[in-house]
Amino acid sequence: MASIAVLLSGGVDSSVALHDLVEEGHDCIAFYLKVWLEDELSHLGRCPWEEDLRYARAVCESLSVPLEVVPFQRLYQERIVSELVRQLRSGRTPSPDVWCNRRVKFGAFLERVESSFDRVASGHYARLERYDDGRVGLRTAADPVKDQTYFLCQLTRSQLRRCRLPLGSLTKEEVRDRARRAGLPTAERPDSQGICFLGKLRYDEFVEAHLGEEPGPIVEAGSGEILGRHRGFWFYTLGQRRGLGLSGGPWYVVGKRVASNRVLVSREPLEKGSATDRFLLPDPHWILEPPEPGRYRVKVRHGPRFVDARLEARDGGSVQLLLDEPDPGLAPGQYGVVYHGDRCLGGGEMEVSRAVV
Repeated sequence: MASIAVLLSGGVDSSVALHDLVEEGHDCIAFYLKVWLEDELSHLGRCPWEEDLRYARAVCESLSVPLEVVPFQRLYQERIVSELVRQLRSGRTPSPDVWCNRRVKFGAFLERVESSFDRVASGHYARLERYDDGRVGLRTAADPVKDQTYFLCQLTRSQLRRCRLPLGSLTKEEVRDRARRAGLPTAERPDSQGICFLGKLRYDEFVEAHLGEEPGPIVEAGSGEILGRHRGFWFYTLGQRRGLGLSGGPWYVVGKRVASNRVLVSREPLEKGSATDRFLLPDPHWILEPPEPGRYRVKVRHGPRFVDARLEARDGGSVQLLLDEPDPGLAPGQYGVVYHGDRCLGGGEMEVSRAVV
């Protein structure tokens, strides 16, 4: 049996992953990654990691598995938070959970333990496909709603070779049922929402703590009429329709002008002439090999929905995706992820014409 380092978050998913690996007879040690930036964010509320850690310890006690706490706050600040703040300031829509999997969970952490363990396991919903030549592919989970291949699309070949993802063939309800039958303390614990290092902290509070407010005009696209004021363009995302404080709507955010600190809105979700049915991946990462031009399925955000698209090759290894269905929320910095059937091929940060200038 293998020696496995199991990433334990204090939720039901990673708890069941640990339980199943122990039941298989593997030699497991659980690790809780402490990434909450308490020095910077503690004034905004109680540290959420304390409750998570209590659950993680209770799960390990019930399974007689050792637990180690890994302090990754400074590393997380350097590899995730600093880039998140930089992209927000430049008007982009960052994807920190995608970065976290490649740079931290299966990056820095895997590097830390690779000499002592055969594998690193997590509670992600995705399936691995191992080939005779040693390559490892990534396939969608059995539960389409919980599938997390979108967040794993940037893992390298060497990282995937060291992974174990025990939940890929299970639905969420099956995971809950296993937790109940095993008597795990997390069996009825609600799933956490939002970005992993924020816990129960609202995203707007985090943004305000790092970037503050910089009010500017909300402008109707096309007419140029000033309709209201915003707190700072970094609080708004393309396609947003709630929280704008405008009458006579619905209004949709259709663009941001960084240099003039303007947020553009329209009564229509698609600004006339904007290229929201296509985007460029200037530096895509492919899990196995670059796909040939042709028809594929694409995810432009985490969730069960795919959009059919045509992939076209561009110079220097970049690709353009032409979506069959225009999307009102495409934004620079989001990840576009390409699939062939249930195989996740990879993807990258998208560039969208005229959305942000």
